[in-house]
Parts: sequence; structure tokens; C-alpha cells
Amino acid sequence: MVYGDIGTSPLYAFKEVFAHGHVQVNEFNVLGVLSLFFWALMVVVSLKYVVLIMRADNNGEGGLMALLALAAESVKTSPRLRRALLMLGVFGLALFFGDGVITPAISVLSAVEGVEIITPGAAPYVKAISLVILVLLFMVQRRGTGDIGKFFGPVTLLWFGVLAVMGVAQIVRYPAVLMAFSPIYALQFSFQNLHIAFITLGAVFLCLTGAEALYADMGHFGKQPIRLAWFAVVMPALTLNYFGQGALVLMDPAAADNPFYLMVPDWALIPTVGLATAATVIASQALISGAFSATKQTIQMGYLPRLSILHTSVRDTGQIYVPVVNWTLLAGVVAAVLMFGSSDALAAAYGISVSLLMVITTALTFFVVRYGWGYSLPLCLAATGFFLVVDFVFLASNSLKILQGGWFPLAMAIVLYIVMSTWKDGRRLLALKQRENAMDLQSFLDSVFISPPVRVEGTAVFMTADKGMVPNALLHNLKHNKVLHENNLFVTVHNHPIPWVGMDKRLEVIALGHNCWQITIHYGFKNGPDIPRALELIRGRGCELEVMTTSYFLSRDTVIPTLGGGMAPWREKLFAQMHHNASDAADFLRLPNNAVVELGSKIEI
Repeated sequence: MVYGDIGTSPLYAFKEVFAHGHVQVNEFNVLGVLSLFFWALMVVVSLKYVVLIMRADNNGEGGLMALLALAAESVKTSPRLRRALLMLGVFGLALFFGDGVITPAISVLSAVEGVEIITPGAAPYVKAISLVILVLLFMVQRRGTGDIGKFFGPVTLLWFGVLAVMGVAQIVRYPAVLMAFSPIYALQFSFQNLHIAFITLGAVFLCLTGAEALYADMGHFGKQPIRLAWFAVVMPALTLNYFGQGALVLMDPAAADNPFYLMVPDWALIPTVGLATAATVIASQALISGAFSATKQTIQMGYLPRLSILHTSVRDTGQIYVPVVNWTLLAGVVAAVLMFGSSDALAAAYGISVSLLMVITTALTFFVVRYGWGYSLPLCLAATGFFLVVDFVFLASNSLKILQGGWFPLAMAIVLYIVMSTWKDGRRLLALKQRENAMDLQSFLDSVFISPPVRVEGTAVFMTADKGMVPNALLHNLKHNKVLHENNLFVTVHNHPIPWVGMDKRLEVIALGHNCWQITIHYGFKNGPDIPRALELIRGRGCELEVMTTSYFLSRDTVIPTLGGGMAPWREKLFAQMHHNASDAADFLRLPNNAVVELGSKIEI
């Protein structure tokens, strides 16, 4: 799960350096490139992610959302800076989804291209075979990964073992390649071929794609296992394989066309292609699962409308399936395969979004270290400034790919950012409009009970976004039904910028009198909303909920875009459409279908 993406980079990263003829195959260049590969892995992955960024855990959780929450909390006394960091983090999240389209496409294509080595006549079918594998992968997402997930670890471990063995077999034949461990070769290559080295960094960066997963999956596995696996298995296997490819190319310059598969003996080609395909499927699966998880967290943070989320495991609440995200990713992946057609072409599109995401991660880390941990400014600049310079160099090199295909993931990220920012701004405008006509709940109840309406048996749960305000559903219920339930709960869900809120802090109850209670339910962005389960905690506090006599009242508002104020007209129309198409709140909050009453109104923004 953690290393699937970075573990499949040897399929295409090294050959991409020599693919366009910018770098001639000779000992000076090959050793310089290998040295760049090794020190890129050492500086960016080992030092930046493993040593520094993995220290920035949010209650044990990692990933961009956890880091964004830490950074935003660190500067909460400066609202404008906090808002800027949130916008930066949301754009980083959009880049992650753009990467989610490119990674499965380039990984599977690069693996299947091995059949061209077995039989050149299969070349016209590589694209079709890749598409079949990718479509099948996305089609089985609905079933979850519980049954096949147990094989991911052994297959990936076998993959890294094969990478190491393949590399050693070539290094033994040309041991002089080990000189590339010295950073002198990277420096000499860079300074003596400044222009070519700058272009080459875009290809070298491909060996780093997937590094974000170390931090993102920290909450699933813990820091120590991830660090141990990197230094004991993954880093050595990757290094040996890259050096093995370099040794082969030095012995046979023609092997630069596809050094990974040309290292494999003829008798092992077919099983190696099969294993490589399995490894790329696992890498793609890890990213797809990460996209589902990130979508759920983004919804919780209020940057996306409610989407249908299905739980694929009764034991592991983290195993979810989001149909809209699944089919949208598949459409993007199919478009990428058809548009680019080969791993070489896709490599031109790959890297720009990941390198920009790494810049954002480093920038957010600075604010955590400076304001969250309270270290001195010189130390913070030293700790993150060096990595920021490295990130910007890689970003600058990758920016040369924009016209060759880098525009593709960037365009997807920009569109998604517009969608997320529009939803966030629209929700803010909608809340302001609702607040204009809202009444104080306590004052309203006091006035109602001067001459109380008919009370009926049972409990009414009114879901309201604004704590302490009268929900529209209550007003409609009194106006049309002219009754009030025996017990009334006014429930507000508060999502916090932390991963988890424990059950001991889940519920906040305030008695309003007349058998009415104001209840706030607290969730972190990794908690799954479940209102009935949360309300079970109210037992013993003066109100006993009975499942058969409890009704849930929801306000279902229709948004009407209007000219003037608010957002641009096209953004208001986009928000209104998203609001209309949002999945049912009852399903998202896990309310029982046979106990929900929806009462709505039209609101102009």
C-alpha cells in the first residue's frame, strides 16, 4: 500500500532520461544520472519525508489533510494567513486527484509494454491490454479490497526482492557503476552540463513519485514500520535496480530503450511482466483507495458536497467506495491512455502535479514547525528552506513538460479547485442568507410554550447547521402540522480539523427546558458520521430515545442563483447545481430511511 507507487518507478524513470536524446549514453553521463537518482531518493524521501515531515503527525495521522489542519491551527490567530494556507492546501488536494489519473495509466502501461520485448508483434495491443486491466480494476472497487488485500504485502515484497536481484546481477558484471554513490558525480554532471542537467531533472524526479504515500499512510501503519521498511527493503531494492539498469546501459548502450526489461533473462520475461503488472495494479489500488479516503475527508471539511459513500467492510470502517469518484477517475485514466498511448508520452505529463504538491507540503511544514512547534525562525528556515529549494528546482524542471502533456493533470487540478472553492464559498453565502432570517432558538421556544401546541408522543430530531438557531424544518412542522413532539432534540454536527474525535468527546448536551435539548455532535475528518449511534450517548441525561418512536426532520433547501453580490453568476449556478445533486443527507448521516421527514424551502443567494 505504502510503497507500490514509488516501487514501480524503475519501470520507466531511468529510461526516460535517455528517451529524447538530450543525454548521450557514456560513462560520465550515466554515472552522473545514477548519482542524481540516489541522492534525490536520499534527500527528498529519506531526509525530507522520513526524518522531518513524518514528525508532523496530527494525532497519529498523516497526509495533506492532516498537515493542512496542523498548519491552519498553528496560525489560527492570523485569519488571513489561515485562509491563505487553507486555499493552498485545497489546491494541493486537487493536485493529488490529478495525480490519481496519471499514476494508474503510466504504471500499467509501463508494465504491459514488457510484452513488446517478448514479442514485438504485440506492440499494437499494449494500449488495449492496459485499458482492459484498468477498467477491470475500477469495476471491482465496489467489492472492496478486503479479500485481495491480504496478497498485496507478499506480492509487493516479492517485487522488491526481484528488483534487487535484477540489479545485483548487472552490477556484478560492471561493478564500476557503484562509484555513482559519490555525490561528486551528480555535481560534476550538473555543473558541466547545466542546461541538459536541468532538463534531465524532470526525468530524475520520476523516481520520487509516490513519496507522499509514506506520510499519507502513517495513520494506517505507524511511523516505525514505514521507516523500517524504507531503509531495510525499499531504498536498497530501488537503488540496486537503478544501478543495475545503469550497468546494463554502460555495457550495451542500445539497452537504454527499455533497460528494465532488457535486464531480465529470456526465460523470466513472461513471469516478470506478470509480476510487474500485479505490482502496478497494487500501486494503482493504493492510490484509488487514497482518493476515496481523501474525498470523504474533503466532504467532512466542507469543500465538497455530500457524495454517496459505501462501506465495503463491516470490520474496517476505513474501507469505503465512492462511486462518483471511482467512475470519474476511470474516465480520466481512459482519456490519459487514449490521449498519450505510451509510458514515454505519459512521462511528459507526469511529475508537474507531484512536484507542485511537494512544494505545498514543504511550505505547510514550515508553518507547523515555526508556529505549531515554536522553533526559532533561523532553525525553521534551515530545516525547510533547503528542501523548498530542492522542490522548486524539480518543479522548474518539470514545468518544461507543461506543453508536452503536463497541462493535463494541471487542468484537472484547476477544475477541481474551482469546484471545491465554489462549494465552500457557496456554503458560506447560503449560511449567511439563512442567518439573516434566523431566530434565536431559546427565545423562540420560550414564546411557543406561552401557548403550547399539541404535544404528540415520541422524539423529534431536528438537524440544523446553525447551533442555537431555529431550524426551518421546525417552523414548517409547526405551520403545517401544528404539533410538537414530546421530546425535541436540536442537533448540530461540528466537524473539526483533526483526524479523530473520541466517543468521550462526541456529544455536547444543553437542556433548553420543556423536554427540549440542544445537542452538538463532534467529528474529526476521519470519523464517519452516524447520528443515531451518536445519539445513543444521550441516555441517562434526561432523554431516552426509542428507535420506533423517533423521527428525524431535515431542511431540504433549493438554492436560487440571483444577480448582484455573492459570487460570479456562473459560480452561483455551479453551486446551485452541486447543491441540487448532493447525495441525500439522510444517507450521509446514516439516518434510518423509514424515520426521515424532509421539509424544504427556496433560498436566493
